[in-house]
Amino acid sequence: MSPKNKLIEKLGINKGILALSVARMADAMGNSILFILIPLYVAKLPKEHIDFAVPILVGILISLFGFITAIFQPLMGALSDRLNKRKVLIQLGLTLIGVSTLFFIFADNFLHLLILRTLQGVGVALTIPASLSLMTGITEKQSRGGSMGVYSTFRITGFAIGPVIGGYLQVHYGFDAAFYLGSGLIFLAMILVQSWVKEIKIEVDDNINQRLKVFDLSLYGSGILTAALATFTMACCFSMVTTLENEFNARLDMTAIGFSIAFSMLMVSRLIFQVPLGHFSDKWGRKPFILAGLILMGFTTIALGEVQTMTQLIVVRLLQGIAAAGIAAPSFALAADLSKTGGEGRQMSVVTMGFGLGIAVGPLLAGLLTVVFFELPFLIIGAATLIGSWVIYKHMPETVRGERTLFTYGGPSLD
Repeated sequence: MSPKNKLIEKLGINKGILALSVARMADAMGNSILFILIPLYVAKLPKEHIDFAVPILVGILISLFGFITAIFQPLMGALSDRLNKRKVLIQLGLTLIGVSTLFFIFADNFLHLLILRTLQGVGVALTIPASLSLMTGITEKQSRGGSMGVYSTFRITGFAIGPVIGGYLQVHYGFDAAFYLGSGLIFLAMILVQSWVKEIKIEVDDNINQRLKVFDLSLYGSGILTAALATFTMACCFSMVTTLENEFNARLDMTAIGFSIAFSMLMVSRLIFQVPLGHFSDKWGRKPFILAGLILMGFTTIALGEVQTMTQLIVVRLLQGIAAAGIAAPSFALAADLSKTGGEGRQMSVVTMGFGLGIAVGPLLAGLLTVVFFELPFLIIGAATLIGSWVIYKHMPETVRGERTLFTYGGPSLD
């Protein structure tokens, strides 16, 4: 084997992982194009039946998508376990996302947008548990952190590029062009999955199939639940600033361009550090990186409420990106390590549900708490993240043990 191939194998990359990662990037680009378009689109539509201010309507759409995705993921995870067919569910979910994105062209009131965002949330809930369950089946434990890092990196790349493309198309060619491209990228993801990804059927005892249920408590041990807690707190911390763009612009004397640059810095540092930190977690353990990431995320979240300049905001967001890179891939890898045969979809869906709830809850809490005073949401959510890191220190098991473990610490062991 050539040195190049050895490096690729060591990083946990194969054709199936690359296909799912590229497809996830295309899907993320298609979805994230809507981030920049929804506030503008809501403002231009008549508010039939729901006569609220535009920021409230935008908040409803953003939170609705997050809550729908989070609620439906355990159901769809159970469905993927029951059918033992992951690829077909991925394709079904992508179809639902692509069609609903295309149908934004025909939406002429806010209720239509609510329906379309609900359908998109269900589509994402179908796609993510099935994708991660498939990833669990095609990855090896010794390189799984690197594999999850590659998957997350492609996804974040899509989320970083999508809003820029969407904004450019809307300014120069109008809304319809952006919606066409968004849906087209998602359909491209379907072609990639169909061409490159092979279905994997997991051999499951008939007795397991007969008693399969959505909330099987035997599947949700401390490892799965603490991994979900890690992704929930991470998502709360980095998503909360979305609600407070106007406040940051006023406090720091910035324009929307300045805020978008600072906002994107989290994605930049995640792109740089996601794969290396995921790979290192294969060597030195999942838990040290998750703990370090949560502690850094907690302190940087508190610091967000104290920034006085745009430069300080950029630095803090860069640090949050490093923290998120330390949490995300190792958390998903740990959940995959702990997954039981026949329960992969449901177990992985709990972790992704935590992320979805964080995306929904963070902006809502920020909007409610900042009414009291600006720093309050950052203090409360940052402190809650530090408390969460202590819970994880006490209760999260380690799945990578032996001489390769980074350091010795408290908490349960699988040995």
